[in-house]
Amino acid sequence: MKTIHKEKYRQIGLKIAYYRKLRGLTQEELAEQVGLTPAFIGHLEAPNISKALSLDTLFDIASVLDVPSHRFLIFDDDF
Repeated sequence: MKTIHKEKYRQIGLKIAYYRKLRGLTQEELAEQVGLTPAFIGHLEAPNISKALSLDTLFDIASVLDVPSHRFLIFDDDF
């Protein structure tokens, strides 16, 4: 991951956590439905960790959370 994108990955992770909680899912439940490990989901969501993820993974997570994928790609610094 390029360091210039670290903040964007962090924001994606925080959005994943927000929508997961909104849907009433645990990290374990989301991980199981997406086919990932709970540790991977935990790293994605951790505010102090910038974890890269593929678009395929983002699309899978968005599908399980029933959220349009583009919502994860709207960043606080976008105008």
